[in-house]
Amino acid sequence: MPAFAEFLSTTPSRLPPRVADRPVCAVCADSMIAAEASAFLADDVISYLWTCDNCGYGFVTKHSTRIVCN
Repeated sequence: MPAFAEFLSTTPSRLPPRVADRPVCAVCADSMIAAEASAFLADDVISYLWTCDNCGYGFVTKHSTRIVCN
């Protein structure tokens, strides 16, 4: 049975998004390429559903599209 966890992005990374934001399965350490589903939760929040093809573990990530100025 897949377990679900929530991870929130707090700071933008310096690497390109496809390299830096690629999640790794917490159960089998397999890297995931694409989210299974996505949804807009608010004006500036996108939620992604990830499921590991190797072991079936699933989790949700949430990312803010709001630009943070220093």
